[in-house]
Amino acid sequence: MFNAIIEMFSYQFLVRAIVGGLLVSLCAALLGVSLVLKRYSMIGDGLSHVGFGALAIATAANVAPLEFAIPIVVVAAFLLLRISENSKIKGDAAIAIISTAALATGIMVASMSTGLNTDINSYLFGSILSMSAEDVWLCIILSVIVLCLFVIFYNKIFAVTFDENFAKATGTKAGVYNMIIALLTALTIVVGMKMMGSLLISSLIIFPAITSMRVCKRFKTVMITSAIVSVVCFFVGIVISYMYSTPTGASIVIVNLGALILFSLAGFVMRQVSARRLKT
Repeated sequence: MFNAIIEMFSYQFLVRAIVGGLLVSLCAALLGVSLVLKRYSMIGDGLSHVGFGALAIATAANVAPLEFAIPIVVVAAFLLLRISENSKIKGDAAIAIISTAALATGIMVASMSTGLNTDINSYLFGSILSMSAEDVWLCIILSVIVLCLFVIFYNKIFAVTFDENFAKATGTKAGVYNMIIALLTALTIVVGMKMMGSLLISSLIIFPAITSMRVCKRFKTVMITSAIVSVVCFFVGIVISYMYSTPTGASIVIVNLGALILFSLAGFVMRQVSARRLKT
């Protein structure tokens, strides 16, 4: 396995994908904790479908896909957030309507123009081979922006995540910071879709957060553990994909699933040990 890892780094496209993927995984994991705790995790799934629709239309119109998709997904993030908070339609139902409509629109436009070709399928299912140097640089730039903004607004994000009403009472503009979370999520999803695909990119947001919560209780500990789990699972998934020629996105998700099972078992054992100590 060690030889396979060394061999991987001899391929320029794999090095680009690993660098971009590690940054996206880190961003997704950090944002995922807030989204899961605020019960907004379905927004990530909805945005990935909106992103595919935008990318499919961009490909059909022969314009730069990511540059076209980013503003559309950002607007969709704000819209989905408002719907989740204020709509008479239940949040999950509204997200399902918008996401499936966007996905269907993208497929329809693609089938009527370029067809479901390799480029479209790479956005739907992900393709590590399709990541160009320009894609990776855009991924790096946006990921750095996401990480910087997250660090700058960490205390406010923490406040609106755990007790939004109290945050409002203390003068925090909760709506603004919810929008920032939505913006950062939109950017993360768009830059990660080329590698993971619209059907699987939301797993990078959901799995690490839930996995870390199996054994950790404090917000900061959950954040750190989630980031470590996400980065490790991504790298292991890439190695498995390279060694056994399996789909990259699916391999990463399977590794995340394995981590969730292991952490769940560890959490169960820890609870049993704590219960026995209390009895004695």
